[in-house]
Amino acid sequence: MAALVAAPTFAADKKKKEEKSNKPVFTVVKQLPITSIKNQNRSGTCWAYSTLSFFESEILKKTGKTYDLAEMFVCNKDYMERAEVTVRMHGDCDFSQGGSAGDVLITIKNHGIVPEDAMAKPGTMIGDSLANFNEFFSVMTPYVKAVAESKSKTISTQWKPGLQGILDAYLGKTPETFTYEGREYTPKTFAASLGLDWNDYVSITSYTHHPFYTSFAVEVQDNWRWDHSYNVPMDEMMRIIDNALANDYTIAWGGDVSDDGFTRQGLGILYDLKASGESLTGSDQAKWLKLKPTERKSLAEELGVNAPEAKPTQEQRQKDFDNWELTDDHGMHIYGLAKDQNGREYYLVKNSWGETGEYKGTWYMTKAFIAARTMDFLVNKNAIPADIRQKLGI
Repeated sequence: MAALVAAPTFAADKKKKEEKSNKPVFTVVKQLPITSIKNQNRSGTCWAYSTLSFFESEILKKTGKTYDLAEMFVCNKDYMERAEVTVRMHGDCDFSQGGSAGDVLITIKNHGIVPEDAMAKPGTMIGDSLANFNEFFSVMTPYVKAVAESKSKTISTQWKPGLQGILDAYLGKTPETFTYEGREYTPKTFAASLGLDWNDYVSITSYTHHPFYTSFAVEVQDNWRWDHSYNVPMDEMMRIIDNALANDYTIAWGGDVSDDGFTRQGLGILYDLKASGESLTGSDQAKWLKLKPTERKSLAEELGVNAPEAKPTQEQRQKDFDNWELTDDHGMHIYGLAKDQNGREYYLVKNSWGETGEYKGTWYMTKAFIAARTMDFLVNKNAIPADIRQKLGI
């Protein structure tokens, strides 16, 4: 009887051992201070959450003070300005929930910022505990569309206070003045009190359809302001990220998370589903070569940290951007560096989906993944290596 139970126990132990060897074991190399993990919930506001998180870390670095800045203040101001452009363009502008890191920076420059407690917290205007834009945008989108695509020869200005009423009803009114820690501020004086020079921040990208060391507006729908990014070769783009972290600066990252290697469990690995098998050994390699692409994806997930990873190139980045495989999906906050048991390097990336996944709101994304899937990112210009700054003239 003992012999009968030993075999399945051995098999189970072997399976557990294999699963354990495929699961990443991280050693943190560098971890910079960040503020608490937030949850954007049912709202397309990753751009606001990730960029304000970035600025909160910038304030921590500069002053040592911790702030919780109001995402809904940024959304209230930004959506009105986006609606104005949509109307001015007779509807030829994408009016949607998404945005960019540049939207947050421009909003702060133009309107200032407030702490979270200075206005209604996300979701509370409709009785929710977190942001929920489902009804909000169902009401607001047709309103803006009706004005923007009006058949009238002229329109009045009354659509603006009407739209502001919708914004205030769902997001809360933005205060003209407020008191914080015993002092009275306006949004602009509060922004000025945070210790940052808002002109220190620049956007970086890497594509070959524009000259390197110039700036251009990355052609994605959520860049509706046509905000410019500096264009550098891919290796220099990555060197900027590494130099920033080495000098205690974080990065507001925007890119593509629709890739197969981005998981809900907290990983971002650039799986090479076309791999020839050289990076695998033994039966894994033999099995890999015989699989269809869909089967390779499944096996890659099983292999975990032992799955083959593609090598990103400048040419592939451009190809993926041109054929819509590299898309503008999500904004996150890079704040550190780690290695797994195989020596592969990962960035620590703060998400805005609450304390979800294996790592309670942090994602571990490989350097290859970031190199291949970055659309653009916002960084303090003082974090850029001197030779690259000189080439860019900043």
